[in-house]
Amino acid sequence: MDRFLRTELLLGKKALSLLRKSRVTIIGLGAVGSHCLESLARAGTGNFILADFDVIKKSNFNRNMLALEETVGKYKTEAAAERVFSINPSCGITLFNEMVDGSNIGEICSGSDVVLDAVDSLGPKAEILAYLAAHRIPSVSSMGAALRKDPSAVRSGDISQVLFCPLAQRLRKRLRKNGVTSGILCVYSEEKPAAASTAGQEEEYFKRGRERRILGSLPTVPAAFGATLASLALEILLNPKRIKR
Repeated sequence: MDRFLRTELLLGKKALSLLRKSRVTIIGLGAVGSHCLESLARAGTGNFILADFDVIKKSNFNRNMLALEETVGKYKTEAAAERVFSINPSCGITLFNEMVDGSNIGEICSGSDVVLDAVDSLGPKAEILAYLAAHRIPSVSSMGAALRKDPSAVRSGDISQVLFCPLAQRLRKRLRKNGVTSGILCVYSEEKPAAASTAGQEEEYFKRGRERRILGSLPTVPAAFGATLASLALEILLNPKRIKR
């Protein structure tokens, strides 16, 4: 029995064949990105471009699909490739172990049918989205999933309508400088974020941008974000005219 039989039974042979030929770029393999990748790989997506500069740490265990005892210290991209190959050995995968921003997004997403942004660093995220909007590349972007408890509050829509999300607010301000005020499809939560706790935390350091505090999160909400991101990607891949840009 084919491993993607149930996808075929629901969507049909033509749709499954299209998925197998599709190429999806996922930028950021944290909590949201890892759950998104899992869903798309299990749906039968045939080709991935995966980009993330970070390695797996024990602090990732409570929410990242890739975080296991045997993957600690590995690049997230490499752990992701191993997981996808264990689901679908014939999948095509290209890896970029680097920070993605305006300087390299064009190279990384070249040939993609859809680009999924799961980056949580503000500056690079704004540059990525500005590039995708300027070049009219089909994409979906994840807003903030931390500090929230209710997966039923996850929604999708244009970035201009996102409420209660500090990340979206800062993004809109930056994007306006590039003439972008709408037209970016997002996954977001209608739930107001909880107050951030700083007790016992260390600062998280990145190759670029400001230092940021580690924010509390549950596995449930990032998983819902990732599943919604994957669902929108499938809709774009199988029926692109249904997604307004």
